[in-house]
Amino acid sequence: MRRWWSRTSIRVRLTTWYSAALTLMLIVYAAATYVAVRHEFYEQLEVETHADARDEMPDGEARIEQQLGEVLLVLVVGLPLIVGLAGVGGYVLARRALAPIDHLAADARRITAERLHERLSVPNTHDEIGRLAAVINETFARLESSFDQLRRFTADASHELRTPLSVIRGIGELGLRETRTPAEYKDAMGSMLEEVDRLTRLVDTLLQLSRGDAGTIRLSQERIDLADLTRGVVGSLGILAEERRQRFQVDAPAAVPVLADRLVLRDAIANIVDNALKYGPAESAVDVAVSRQGDRAVLTIADQGPGVPIEHRDRIFDRFYRVDEGRSREMGGAGLGLAIAKWAVEANGGTIALVSNANRGAAFRITLPLA
Repeated sequence: MRRWWSRTSIRVRLTTWYSAALTLMLIVYAAATYVAVRHEFYEQLEVETHADARDEMPDGEARIEQQLGEVLLVLVVGLPLIVGLAGVGGYVLARRALAPIDHLAADARRITAERLHERLSVPNTHDEIGRLAAVINETFARLESSFDQLRRFTADASHELRTPLSVIRGIGELGLRETRTPAEYKDAMGSMLEEVDRLTRLVDTLLQLSRGDAGTIRLSQERIDLADLTRGVVGSLGILAEERRQRFQVDAPAAVPVLADRLVLRDAIANIVDNALKYGPAESAVDVAVSRQGDRAVLTIADQGPGVPIEHRDRIFDRFYRVDEGRSREMGGAGLGLAIAKWAVEANGGTIALVSNANRGAAFRITLPLA
């Protein structure tokens, strides 16, 4: 019975519940009516008996019982008829009320993975079905955005993976085409190893992002000093800055305690600082400042590079997205550094944002709750 009930349509369920409720109300009403009429008849009989001296009690009772029987017959016969008519009316009303859902279902069947740009028609946005359609349309919009990101991610990942593989294949074919000296073979193998290293870093980064999206990375949060952690990152990248004839200007005078995973947060800071070194010109400075603002810890990293144009700001944290394609590839970047930094900061309960104006360098602000 339960299985059959679960397989029935909403119309049938509404009609059944409506008919059952109506039947119960009619039974109660009929019983109350019968009792009230019976009580009224017998009160009237008692009054007539006291008013008349003659004893006609049996005939007055045989007449009341007859009338009560007729009333009961009418109630018993009329009850099923009324319930039947009410059930038909309830089904018609339910069908009419649920007709918009049929239209929504038909529209939803048309929307596939290739037609996610289409939306459900919303005839009335103020009723319950209209609000449901609006929610479904919002869901389709999010799905469309997710599918677009997935397509871009797949295309970009394929391109990034194909590039080092093509280079390795080209070096190998060139080395096999003719006999070369040991030094030339050594150079070729060195170039191949560089591409393998690049490919390995790319795969490791993709795996890290994939684990982050799946929630399989377990953070080991502890109380750490953001200022000390930042100074450590800057110190480890000091040699890279010297090679590019750049310098750091660090402003982190006091301890700023936060609760975070040290390694994950360090990766985020390192990616932002490395990004600042890549895009900053020679003889320029990278400004790094750590401070407290209310109950928040704030880390700002600013370079003196070309900045980020306004049209690129909304996508600066997208995976594989580059403002300058050619320059990023020459520097060995895959367009994943800012995506990793965003995930790492948000995983520790913080936020990251680009806060500088275009053509005045890029400044990124990381905000974390104080421990």
